[in-house]
Amino acid sequence: MLTLGIETSCDETAAAVVRDGRQILSDVVYSQIEIHRQWGGVVPELASRNHLIQVIPVIEHALGKANISLKDLNLIAVTSGPGLIGALFVGLQVAKSIAAASGVPCVGVNHLEGHLLAILLTDHAPAFPFLGLVVSGGHTTLYSAQDFGVYHRLGTTRDDAAGEAYDKVARLLGLPYPGGLPIDQLARTGNPQAIRFPRAMSADNSLEFSFSGLKTSVLQHIQKYGAPSGEHLADVCASFQEAVADSLTKKMIAAARQFKLTRLVLGGGVSANSRLRGLAQERCAASGFELFVPPVSLCTDNGAMIAAAGYQAYRHRALRENQISAQPAWRL
Repeated sequence: MLTLGIETSCDETAAAVVRDGRQILSDVVYSQIEIHRQWGGVVPELASRNHLIQVIPVIEHALGKANISLKDLNLIAVTSGPGLIGALFVGLQVAKSIAAASGVPCVGVNHLEGHLLAILLTDHAPAFPFLGLVVSGGHTTLYSAQDFGVYHRLGTTRDDAAGEAYDKVARLLGLPYPGGLPIDQLARTGNPQAIRFPRAMSADNSLEFSFSGLKTSVLQHIQKYGAPSGEHLADVCASFQEAVADSLTKKMIAAARQFKLTRLVLGGGVSANSRLRGLAQERCAASGFELFVPPVSLCTDNGAMIAAAGYQAYRHRALRENQISAQPAWRL
């Protein structure tokens, strides 16, 4: 079964063709980073307008790389939430139009489910049940995944998402947007123990997260010692990154123990972070848990994860195209 996955929830225009929900035949991503970098973050109106320009060429490229045409497709899967409503509308209307013209069924996909199930596109995929941590620019949430479509939210952020904190701290440090990669690169030469930044909500048994106080602590450090550079900048980046990875992995391990889940999955853009991946592996190994992390290309927003999740949605609980609508605040 060939599925075309379309993703336009934020600032990546993506399309992919996946066979039987597991085999990637093509995966094309057009990033808008350079468009939004000058503003220090995603501008929704610019994102929507650029999706309009790029979505058809990206889909055509994905079909071409898979060496198929529209008539070969069996299913279309499209992100219908959560995300920027204008951006979501672009992908939805294109997907519905293709479905109507070709007679191929279309299903709406929750973007977060896409991140959770991206691991299925690898050779080493976990069986259900498993614990999933989706961590990105807009989301930081722990899930108990019992089966396809059966997810229980265990804890989420009360303020900033982890990726959002990275972007805001990068701006404070004079680093480019998005902040994840430059902070990660600088942190590799810094001392993660140089500055003891706070770990919010670490004293209780809550599985909730909070990163606003960490961001404020970095700001106060800059105000006290001045704008960092050289080794000091690397130390600030390493110490900030250590605080984020420490908080995420401690909660992840705590949730796995509490709910007796031995398979743990990372997903979302921040799961590409080298320290998060490394510390998660260390703590899972020490606790006797098995960690599953997609390759970096499947951590950031992509069409393949939408195709994989859409394939499972169609098999288990399909919504037909006339029932699909944009849901910018859709909770999983």
